[in-house]
Amino acid sequence: MPDLVRAIVAEHRTTRGALLPILHDIQDRFGFIDPDVVPILAHELNMSRADVHGVITFYTDFHDEPAGTATVRVCRGEACQSVGADKLVADAEQVFGVKTGQTTPDRSVTLRQVFCLGNCALGPAAQINGRLYGRVDRGRLIEVLANEGDS
Repeated sequence: MPDLVRAIVAEHRTTRGALLPILHDIQDRFGFIDPDVVPILAHELNMSRADVHGVITFYTDFHDEPAGTATVRVCRGEACQSVGADKLVADAEQVFGVKTGQTTPDRSVTLRQVFCLGNCALGPAAQINGRLYGRVDRGRLIEVLANEGDS
């Protein structure tokens, strides 16, 4: 992995603000940002480990462990909150048996929260494997996940 990470850095070295495109490439290729790449990136980009780590942890799209087969992102923005996002999150945590930000032990589902999916008129909204859904409740969430393999 270190050689591939260095190759990714080399592809973006001359790009202004190269760290974000590098992190996106690493996550696209590996499915997550392994904490072991932080010192490599810091060295290659002449940054501190803290700076690299800070960027990774600031952006919610980056994660430090592989995501599940399905990724469920529940909107926690104000519009969705006002129409039941708290209940949807509680239901999702109960259905999957994990807290927000965690992956089920069988790696079938990763549950995440975001603070706007831009689907405010149809809240509560959720994004499942990149596809946006509106007016999601416990039943619809279960139904959509059950049908994910069919699409």
